[in-house]
Amino acid sequence: MNISALLTSVGINTAVCLVLLSVYSILRKQPSNVSVYFGRRLASVCPRPSDPFRFVRFVPSPSWIVKAWETTEEEMLAVGGMDAVVFLRAVVFSIRIFSIAAVICFLLVLPVNYYGQEMRHKQIPSESLEVFTIENVKEGSKWLWAHCLALYIITCSACILLYFEYKSITKMRLEYFTRSPPNPSHFTVLVRAIPQSSQESYSDSIKKFFTTYHASSYLSHQMVLRCGRVQKLMTDAEKMYLILKAASVEQNCKPNLIQCGLCGGPTHSFNILSSETDSDKGKTGFSDLDLATIRKECPAAFVFFKTRYAAVVAAQVLQSSNPMLWVTDLAPEPHDVYWSNLCIPYRQLWIRKIGTLVAAIAFMLVFLIPVTFVQGLTQLEQLQATFPFLRGLLKKKYMSQLVTGYLPSVILILALYTVPPTMMLFSAVEGSISRSGRKKSACCKVLCFTIWNVFFVNIFTGSVISQLNVFSSVKDIPAQLAKAVPRQASFFVTYVLTSGWASLSCEVMQFFALFCNLVKRFILRTNDDSSNGIFSFPYHTEAPRLLLFGFLGFTCSILAPLILPVLLIYFSLAYLVYKNQILNVYVPKYESGGQYWPIVHITTIFSLVLSQIVALGVFGIKRSPVASGFTIPLIICTLLFNEYCRQRFLPVFKSSAAEVLIEMDRKDEQSGTMEEIHQQLHSAYCQFKLISQELCRSQCLNNQGEGDSSLDPEKLKSGLIHPMLARLPLPGIKEIIGWLSLLFSFQERNQAS
Repeated sequence: MNISALLTSVGINTAVCLVLLSVYSILRKQPSNVSVYFGRRLASVCPRPSDPFRFVRFVPSPSWIVKAWETTEEEMLAVGGMDAVVFLRAVVFSIRIFSIAAVICFLLVLPVNYYGQEMRHKQIPSESLEVFTIENVKEGSKWLWAHCLALYIITCSACILLYFEYKSITKMRLEYFTRSPPNPSHFTVLVRAIPQSSQESYSDSIKKFFTTYHASSYLSHQMVLRCGRVQKLMTDAEKMYLILKAASVEQNCKPNLIQCGLCGGPTHSFNILSSETDSDKGKTGFSDLDLATIRKECPAAFVFFKTRYAAVVAAQVLQSSNPMLWVTDLAPEPHDVYWSNLCIPYRQLWIRKIGTLVAAIAFMLVFLIPVTFVQGLTQLEQLQATFPFLRGLLKKKYMSQLVTGYLPSVILILALYTVPPTMMLFSAVEGSISRSGRKKSACCKVLCFTIWNVFFVNIFTGSVISQLNVFSSVKDIPAQLAKAVPRQASFFVTYVLTSGWASLSCEVMQFFALFCNLVKRFILRTNDDSSNGIFSFPYHTEAPRLLLFGFLGFTCSILAPLILPVLLIYFSLAYLVYKNQILNVYVPKYESGGQYWPIVHITTIFSLVLSQIVALGVFGIKRSPVASGFTIPLIICTLLFNEYCRQRFLPVFKSSAAEVLIEMDRKDEQSGTMEEIHQQLHSAYCQFKLISQELCRSQCLNNQGEGDSSLDPEKLKSGLIHPMLARLPLPGIKEIIGWLSLLFSFQERNQAS
């Protein structure tokens, strides 16, 4: 690839970015798109009425960029939580380190690469990209010390920045833990693999065990119930039936007309219960119903303790001589619990992990097909030999530049869109007990997958068999990498252009949400700006992409310095785009406390070590023993630095300090809030949202001069709440499904009686 082909890719991606960002600045001003571009604010604040027609709404403006730039880290912490701050810290770290790398490499490395051999240079647009890489330096050159010096400066700068970032984020995590309001998860332990007994239930076994061995600290417990999707829906209908049967409809409420979800007309089929009369007259209510016959317990429970310290001790201590029984873990936050995985037998978890690992490897091997096809597009000679009928078309200058400089990256990016949902599925099958844990596991899988396929597979051209045979000898890996990485530098540059710049534009545009909003408004004719479609930040897709580009930057910094300005533009734009999305679009549904920073740290260390190994192989091929000798101590020092950080900072992210927990417990006891916290624990972990509050606690409407009364459609929510029903965009569909399931339950009861 020559510089003109690279500039063609730069021009295409720059035009795409500018157009999409301009369109976004217009679309975000339209009142009809408030649910797409201001979902977080919509979830917390009632939508304002539509603005009148103004010309300024249709003029692109950089106001969102200014707002994102002016937002401080404290404001981001209050809005998006600590995970969002850690993610943005990773972006800022990348901007800092690659700014240093760009200055050093453009002053030292790039001139050495360009004048590495005695040759007559062409004009810059006609020069091949290989002229600007280390491949252009002749063997035995004394100027390779410049590359070694640049490698030392980049590594030392990265380690210093990593140390201070790790230290700062660790301190922030401790402050966030101590200053946040009391969290029920700090007092709760998840117990799994409860032994089954024919003489007593799981609940009785839990109570007997913890009152025996944790008598001084045990408070209470809550059993986990089996939760299939159909079972949850039907048991909700059963619950409604028991409420209607236990209450006296004639005495406790007056008839109300409910708008039918099918035809829109009134119906007298159901009456709304009054919780006020139940409480006043002492009737059988919601809390008096026995659900033991409706739902089946599974061998898992949330156990509540009186102090945070007691909960941590119980979670970390082996409870039984058999490690496969009475397994304890600190419970996730109530909104973070992944309920469907709590009923998985604990003995199956290791089998599930092995199965998902095998499935991930198989998926990785299948993915070699599009990667190999992409690599064939980057080589015109092989493409013309394989497809002779394309020779005439590929001889055109513009088509050859488009095929080699833009099309391969686009095809690979489209294929990579299937990876995050697949890895999320694998992480769910593994048996993670929390949604944040599932997303973190998917993040690691996607990161490993993309690094392997985008970097390692792409640098070895040829068929799948040759790609596998290249690792037949471990000793040849540095030499093979040293030969292959500079040759594929052009592909990595275009990949950052296409996957980086364009992906940020697509992220800010929210194409899928925008399409759903257009369908809802112009096809389904509904104007309900609800927050049911609001999602949390997709760390499992954005964090791997960010770390992959950092990986490519470290690996190619001294080999192909032209990638650095492209990366700097990407990270700068990413800083503004992600801040805007966190401020306006995504809602932090749960918090992991900055657990993504250890992933950032270890990935950066791996990138540094690999870049040093590749540089060592290049120095060996170029016959520079001095540069090779100085690179070996650098690898050792980098690994020692990583071990120090692992011992110094990582334990804080895995467990809590006893002194912090005890001080927090003492503070709550002295302030008298401990009893209030204990009372809130019983209702914190609600597995099923059985019936909406509007239906359970709605007051009977008094007829004031009118013969009938009707419910306010804004107050009539779903009759039976279910996680799948909440995602439906159609108003009234949730009510229809809820009422139909209830009607079927009544019919079955009548037939049985």
